[in-house]
Formats: sequence, C-alpha cells, structure tokens
Amino acid sequence: MKRAVAFAILAASSAVVCAQEAGSKGPAKADTAKGQKIAQQVCAACHAADGNSPTAANPKLAGQMPEYLAKQLVNFKANTDRKNPVMLGMASTLSPDDMRDVAAYYGSQKPAAGSAKNKDTVALGQKLWRGGDVARGLPACASCHGAVGAGVPTQYPRLAGQYAEYTEAQLRAFRAGERANDPAKMMRSVAAKMSDADIKAVADYVAGLK
Repeated sequence: MKRAVAFAILAASSAVVCAQEAGSKGPAKADTAKGQKIAQQVCAACHAADGNSPTAANPKLAGQMPEYLAKQLVNFKANTDRKNPVMLGMASTLSPDDMRDVAAYYGSQKPAAGSAKNKDTVALGQKLWRGGDVARGLPACASCHGAVGAGVPTQYPRLAGQYAEYTEAQLRAFRAGERANDPAKMMRSVAAKMSDADIKAVADYVAGLK
C-alpha cells in the first residue's frame, strides 16, 4: 500500500514538472531564415523580397508588426472578415508556422521611407493624426498608432511610410464594412466618421511619417 502511494505521489510530481517545463518553453520561436525563403518563393513578386513593395497597389511589409502580419494572413486564408482573391490564394498555401516565420522575416526588414505628395492637405492630415476631431468624436490616429506612426507591438500596426493609395483604400474598405477584421470594430467606427477629404489627407500625411 505504501509503495503504491509513493508511486502515485512520484507520478503526480513528475506530471507537474513536465507541465511546468512545457509551459516554460512557450510558443515556438519564429524562424526568419525559413521566413525569408517563403517570402522569396511566395510573396516577393508583389511585396518585394525585403518587403518594400515597388508599387502602391501592394502595401509595404518591411518593419511591420509580425503579429499584425500573421493575423492578416490568417484572416485572408479564412476568407471571411478580410477578403482578397489574390491573398486568399497565397495564404492558402501557408501553414500557421509559415505565417509566423514570414511575418517575423518581413517585420525584421528595414522599411523604405515614403513621402507626402499633396502639400494642400498636410495641415488637415496632421490635425487629424495628432488631435482627431473632438466635435465629431473622431480620435487622434496617433493615440493608437503612435506619434510617428511606428505602431504598438502586438496591438496596432505600423503606418509610417505606407503608400497613401493603400492606406486610403483600407480606410474606405473599413468605412464601407468591406473589411471587417478589426477587433471590436475599432477601425470601422473610426472610418465611419471620416469624409473622403479626411481619408485622403490622413493617408497622404501618413506616407510622409518616419
């Protein structure tokens, strides 16, 4: 009887130790070398090998929050809250590990600087970015994305230097409800309060942030 009790205690203790060791390991770390290979084979044609897309139709991915990029790939693959036929095809070939790795790789790359092009809207873009519009209940973009658009790790994406055309398209998609993968409808509620002029001004201003 004593031997059985001792064995049971030993087994329970071993289980606790194993569980602690497993928990201490945490999630697997991203492999940027594997991510680079995936980027070259799957993503480079549109986003460039280093994530600095050469055309405004495709967003710059270099320097973006890895968690944000991985989430977008998951959403594209699910084809529900964020739909894009091209990205559906690309994301469908990727496993969760692939998504994590390629997101980490692009996140580690140096983003190329962008520039604002419309000098007539800089003041409006800056006002909305820094202070929002209290009268309309429009929050400052900087309150989530940071003063210089660098974003907040695991929470809000980097926007600085992004193509104005791409940012404008996404704000319009949020406003129309065509893109619905924002937690708690945060971006949809913000974009709903923005006019076309607001969207254009903010998108152009963001492109020039560094």
